[in-house]
Amino acid sequence: MQPVRRVMVVGGPGSGKSWLAGRLAAISGLPVYHMDQIHWQPGWVEREPLEKDLLTRMIHARPEWIFEGGHSRTYRDRANRADLLVWLDLPAGLRLRRILWRTLRHHGRSRPDLPEGCPEVLGRQTVDFLRFVWRTRETSRQAVRRIVDAPPPHLHLVHLRSPAEINHFLGGCRPWQGGTGLLMAGQDEA
Repeated sequence: MQPVRRVMVVGGPGSGKSWLAGRLAAISGLPVYHMDQIHWQPGWVEREPLEKDLLTRMIHARPEWIFEGGHSRTYRDRANRADLLVWLDLPAGLRLRRILWRTLRHHGRSRPDLPEGCPEVLGRQTVDFLRFVWRTRETSRQAVRRIVDAPPPHLHLVHLRSPAEINHFLGGCRPWQGGTGLLMAGQDEA
């Protein structure tokens, strides 16, 4: 089997996409790209949708990547290029607690997966974001479900629903000895 060289990590806010992408990068040597760095500009200024489309497609075109995050308008393009789609489908309550925790942990600073100039602040913005996460918990799942229900034939799918499943998945990942890339449990060296 060929090593995985393009990994699409999706899931709702607070599901651990950035964390998982970092762990997979440490194992595989693949570069990580964060959708939040494309979505936001300094000062929490949102990019225009067409500019986000262009920037995501530029990453999709690269030979190797771990691309974590949303922008469902480009999910199909990303899935067509990816070798592996990892869907972190954790309960909304857990995700909301994680969002609050990361906001407190990074208060006054930008998280590593955000551009500089986007500091976490506990306030109205956080409350609005938590409401958004709750309100869109099912619609965001549906966007991923459309890919999972009709994936490109080459795409490996991993659907993880709990922290224990995530840890089990990571435990089965190892580096490809032929260079950058990832092998999963059950894969033999190519």
